[in-house]
Amino acid sequence: MMKFQNPSTGEILEVSSMVWLWVLLLGFVYFAIKGVWTHVLGWILFAIVTFGLSWMIYPMFANDIMRRHYVSKGWVELPTEDETPADPID
Repeated sequence: MMKFQNPSTGEILEVSSMVWLWVLLLGFVYFAIKGVWTHVLGWILFAIVTFGLSWMIYPMFANDIMRRHYVSKGWVELPTEDETPADPID
């Protein structure tokens, strides 16, 4: 699970870590729903050029695409439970 916070409003948005699965199932429609229009157009272009092979390749990059999208919009990525540092041993 990825978490992002809008610094101006304090809103916290959670993005599923299963983005790759949604992109595999829905294709460019997932990016359209999320408003990532550059990748909607990129998906369509790559699908034409690769005769649909990009449908299997694009999901591998979906998590990074979503992360870069929100960070470029000014959202701050928050650490998840998996990324919190462990307590030091005394």
